[in-house]
Amino acid sequence: MEKSSVLAWIIFISIVLVLLILDLGFFHKKSRAIGFKESVWMSIFYVVIALCFGLFIWYLKGVNSFAEYITGFLVEKSLALDNIFLISLIFANLSVPLKYQHRVLFWGILGVIVLRGVMIGLGAHILNQFGWVLYIFGAFMIITGIKMFFISHKTIDISQNTLLLWMRKHLNITKELHDEKFYVYQKNDKKKYKLFFTPLFVALVMVEFIDLIFAVDSIPAIFAITQDPYIVYTSNIFAILGLRALYFALASIVDRFYYLKYALAAVLVFIGSKIFIADFMNLAKIPPVLSLSITLFILTLGVLFSVLKERNSRR
Repeated sequence: MEKSSVLAWIIFISIVLVLLILDLGFFHKKSRAIGFKESVWMSIFYVVIALCFGLFIWYLKGVNSFAEYITGFLVEKSLALDNIFLISLIFANLSVPLKYQHRVLFWGILGVIVLRGVMIGLGAHILNQFGWVLYIFGAFMIITGIKMFFISHKTIDISQNTLLLWMRKHLNITKELHDEKFYVYQKNDKKKYKLFFTPLFVALVMVEFIDLIFAVDSIPAIFAITQDPYIVYTSNIFAILGLRALYFALASIVDRFYYLKYALAAVLVFIGSKIFIADFMNLAKIPPVLSLSITLFILTLGVLFSVLKERNSRR
């Protein structure tokens, strides 16, 4: 690995560590509810940090790499909207108060950082060994996008989730929360102290499980955009770091972005079909700046039509 590459990774890891330390060590040292206004400012802060890092990638690797990074960031951020909806269902089902939700999401993010690193590393290794797998990723994105047009999360019942049912059957779980603790020692029926997990721990496991499911969509999507592991991982992580702030800002209104789901579906179909279009047109790849422009255009249309629909429904 070149020295410049090592330095780039060190800079990225340092930024992530500083953000995590500031988050839990200073800004949210005590468990408390996060209001809408604070959430919006936090979201803007994380987006600005992500964009500044994008400029660093531009300086380091050029404009095409910058365009790939921003495209990956936008796709991951848009996919996070579905993630937010499911996380809100988990918290509602387990009766997790608002003031403890940030703690679950924070530790969930740490698990996601490690999990995504493993999955992206594995994906990069597979693509290096078997380049034709990229066509499978592309086809998978097209199928995922088409399915998204017809699937509604309104029908999802978290209480019947297989993992949740398994944990309730095989683990000792307390009926009530114990402040911000993930586990406690309590007396069982035989008056002996035994390890019990709290609903907060169950929520954490469920959030990690949901991310694992979504990673199956997002990892092929970003590899269909670029095969540079640095851009793949950094765009994913910066999008995920802002997920907590985005959750508190959008959890109660995410269902109002009605057309954004269809816009994202169209983006996934477009990204998945890029490799086939490039082959058909005898191109090495679709220009990254063009891909970014099309992605921005589609997502912007989704947001605008959603806002118009919300205004008309209010009238």
